[in-house]
Amino acid sequence: MGTIVRFGISLDEKLLVDFDHLIERKRYTNRSEAIRDLIRASLVENKCESEDAEAIGTVTLIYNHHVRDLSDKLTEHQHAHHDHIISALHVHLDAHNCLEVLIIRASAQEIRQIADELIGVKGVKHGKLVMTTTGKDLA
Repeated sequence: MGTIVRFGISLDEKLLVDFDHLIERKRYTNRSEAIRDLIRASLVENKCESEDAEAIGTVTLIYNHHVRDLSDKLTEHQHAHHDHIISALHVHLDAHNCLEVLIIRASAQEIRQIADELIGVKGVKHGKLVMTTTGKDLA
């Protein structure tokens, strides 16, 4: 970690009150910690917008496993990208619905492509991609 630098910011009073409520709800110990997290989140988001950036993505899928050939199609997609899908978690939510979470490590562009392929498979009820960095460049 580098040298700590102190700086001041000016905020509208209502914005500060709302921010303090957020800090309390998220259980930050102080404003500095909350501001550091906000800055890091913005930096991560910016880095993930770069198509070439190495990233980590989680793809969450909800689907009915009774839909014809759906499980096989999802498995085929995963095997086609076995070099980037580093882990998968499968959970039976009830007698019909499954949750699958895939962890993908690749360029941001490749992660988006793989996620779009999986989410777009006919029969997937809901899918969501969340991306982050590998953490190498974060302070």
